[in-house]
Amino acid sequence: MIAVIQRVAKAAVSINNVEKSSIATGLLVLLGVEDVDTAEDVDWICRKLVHMRIFPDSAGVMNRSILDAGGDILLISQFTLHASTKKGNRPSYVKAANPETAIPLYESCIRELSAKLEKPVATGEFGADMQVSLINDGPVTIIIDSRNRV
Repeated sequence: MIAVIQRVAKAAVSINNVEKSSIATGLLVLLGVEDVDTAEDVDWICRKLVHMRIFPDSAGVMNRSILDAGGDILLISQFTLHASTKKGNRPSYVKAANPETAIPLYESCIRELSAKLEKPVATGEFGADMQVSLINDGPVTIIIDSRNRV
């Protein structure tokens, strides 16, 4: 499971020019589910997301988590994070999970993050053609991969 995490001042997702979800201060998380991912990957990614200290404290040092900052999360599924570009010019997505595997894991992430934040998580729509807008705060952009836990 790969997550691209962006600390944002605000973010929104639209489908067919209709805004589905938006957040103010918080994290925009693009989530790619791989064919070998499990509930253990969901747990690891969600714990990392809510405890990662990337929000500024009173001294301006990135020392607070999203829990400390009281921010929101906008979670967007994005299978293209698993693109392989080793050969040729057309990316291969063979490592990306099929919808039968990915949807339950994505929905599990939504439930787990909502429980940890004690509030709803904003989302896109799995498999939809989405337009995501954001104001990256910092900018702060971090990539985490549940295959690289060590």
